[in-house]
Amino acid sequence: MPTGKRLRRLTSNPSLTGGSLEPAVYEGLAGMRLAMRRFLSFSEAAVSEAGVTSQQYQTLLVIKTAPGSQIMVRELAEQMLVQHHGAVQLIDRLVAAGLVLRVPSDQDKRSVLVALTSDGEELIERLARIHLEGILANERLLVESLKKLRRLERLS
Repeated sequence: MPTGKRLRRLTSNPSLTGGSLEPAVYEGLAGMRLAMRRFLSFSEAAVSEAGVTSQQYQTLLVIKTAPGSQIMVRELAEQMLVQHHGAVQLIDRLVAAGLVLRVPSDQDKRSVLVALTSDGEELIERLARIHLEGILANERLLVESLKKLRRLERLS
C-alpha cells in the first residue's frame, strides 16, 4: 500500500488533479484492473498448483533477476516491500522447500547471499512460462485500456 508521500507523488500531474474526469478514464481504469485481477487470479492458481505461494514465487523472481542470480537479504526485503525479518522467514521456508540456499558473500564475509537451487531454477522456469502465457491472454484488454488512458491524458 502506498504511503501518503508516495500517493501525493503519483497525483502530482496537474492535468489529472483538477476538475472532473471523463467517463472514459473510469472505463480505462476498470479495464486495467480487470486485466490485472484476471492475471492475479490465474497466477494464484498456477503457483498454488506448483506448491508455493504468490509471495514465494515473487521472491524467486527477485532472486532470478538479481545480478548473478544472487541477492543480499536486505536487498530482497526492499524489493519485496517487507521488513528484514519477513524476508528471513520467506527465505527460511524456501530453503526448507529446497528452492533456495544461503551462500556466503565472497566480498563481505559477514554478508549472506540468497541463490536459487537447481529445483528453484526449474520451478521458476516452469512458472515463468505459465505466467507469460497468462499475461498474454489479457494483452488485448491491457493494451486497449492503456491506449485509452494515454489518449485521454494527452487530451487534458
